[in-house]
Amino acid sequence: MSSTQSLLLITLIIAIIVIVMAMLLVNRRQLREIEQLDNDLGNMEDLHLERAIGKLDQMELAGESLATLNTWKKSYQKAAELFPEIQRLIEDGADENARYRLVKSHQSIKQARELVDSVSEDVKNSSDVFTQLLESNRENKAQYDELMQSYREIRKEILADSFDYSVALDEIENSLSAMEEDFAEAKNLSAQGDHVEAKRVLSKIRSDLTGLQKKLPEVKEDQHNLQTVFADQLTEISSAYKQMRDEKYGFGSLDVLLEIKQSNDQIDRSLAALAKLDLEETSKGMKKVEKEIDTLYAILEKEYKARPFVEKNRDKLQPLLTHQQTVSQQLIKKLRHIDESYELTHGELDESRELEREVHKMDSDYIRASQRIADGRAVYSDVQDDWVRILGRLQEIGKRQQELSEAVDGLYEAEEVAQRSIKEFKQQVSLLYRHLSRQNLPGIPEGFLQMYTLVINEISKTSGELNQVRINMEKISEELVQISDDVDRLQREADDIISSANLFELTMQYSNKFLDSEAVVRARRNAMKLYERDYNYKDALDTIATAVERAEPGSYQRIENSYYQEQKELID
Repeated sequence: MSSTQSLLLITLIIAIIVIVMAMLLVNRRQLREIEQLDNDLGNMEDLHLERAIGKLDQMELAGESLATLNTWKKSYQKAAELFPEIQRLIEDGADENARYRLVKSHQSIKQARELVDSVSEDVKNSSDVFTQLLESNRENKAQYDELMQSYREIRKEILADSFDYSVALDEIENSLSAMEEDFAEAKNLSAQGDHVEAKRVLSKIRSDLTGLQKKLPEVKEDQHNLQTVFADQLTEISSAYKQMRDEKYGFGSLDVLLEIKQSNDQIDRSLAALAKLDLEETSKGMKKVEKEIDTLYAILEKEYKARPFVEKNRDKLQPLLTHQQTVSQQLIKKLRHIDESYELTHGELDESRELEREVHKMDSDYIRASQRIADGRAVYSDVQDDWVRILGRLQEIGKRQQELSEAVDGLYEAEEVAQRSIKEFKQQVSLLYRHLSRQNLPGIPEGFLQMYTLVINEISKTSGELNQVRINMEKISEELVQISDDVDRLQREADDIISSANLFELTMQYSNKFLDSEAVVRARRNAMKLYERDYNYKDALDTIATAVERAEPGSYQRIENSYYQEQKELID
């Protein structure tokens, strides 16, 4: 046998083995599917729903229960009709699979699975419904007994505490009567076999009972608050208000008795809502009453607490007002007198008059409040607020009047200081000019003379203003500051002139060493012209100092340092 033939033979053998293995695998898989289908069918048949249908038929159901039974009985019977066909397909599939007719077996298995899937849901739902229908009678009876027990307990509680529910008792009885009718209907439906409808009615009873159980504590509490708590509080407020009126408490435009009547009317409306078991509307009304009661209590308490303050400060406030009025009048008189000699530039007199008017108004307010207190018409809390404001404002006014008085008191002293300052400025400028004149200079620079003239004129002008009938001390103070600055500047200018002239002479003397230098000689001529003809001592010094410094670096610096050291020693 050739190698090619051997290879073909081996390939054929392998192919046969693979096919055989594949058939075995498919056979086993389909066998498992057949077993599963057989189990599923067996489970549906084991439900024995025919027995359940028989029992339900014997129960003689009616109404919704009967309609439900008929619907699902038809659904199950239609599904059960397919059981033999499913069984046949399973057996065919098993037989074909045993003979390794795998394709035909697969077809039978597929058809069987489709039928099982199509009926399994209906069978399951039918089973659930039949079970529910079989148990509904027992469940309804148990639920009926439970609800009846709860109903009797609630009714017993209501009868025992009927006074606590008296406002809403009729509506509660109506609810209980409606439940009694529902109990009778549920019992009748069960007797007729309509357990589905009976269950619905029992569910309604449970909901109604639960709702009533929740409402009863709130009904009891609301009735107690409305008829007892709120009523007692309003009575207490009314009694306290009348007593306070007898004791001459005032309440302004507030009519407390009218507020109490309106609250009582709201209580009546809330009780009417409670009688209908409208707890939401009752709650809204109660909140209004509670808020109004709190407000009225707060008003009475506020007035009661305010009176001791008013009585304590009534006799104290009048002397304070009288004193402040006296202070105001004295300040105005003082300012009028000062205004004859000084210009009050910050409206001090107008401000003091305004403060006097304010104090007078506070005194008038105090008198009116005292009269209302005497007449029994005073709202003590308003009086307290007003008097607290007056006491605080009196302190502020007293402080401000003291500031105004002290501010104008300083005008006399300021005038004396200004007079002394003018005198000192005149002396200082005069001494400065004489000192400069004694320096044996060729002349005084024009710039210094102009500044000197300016300062003299400023001093004369301010001196004249100080001698006027009415003096503006603020303006004079500003002018004195300017004069002081100008005098200092004039002093510095004079010092610079003297220093420049002295240094010029020293430098000119030192420049004699360099007369062989044409630059120094020329600088000496130019410097002398500036010194003797133009009186420009600064430029003259700069001219000769520059030439000497060039001829001998550092020489002028030595001259300058030596000069200022000598000046310092003279001062010390």
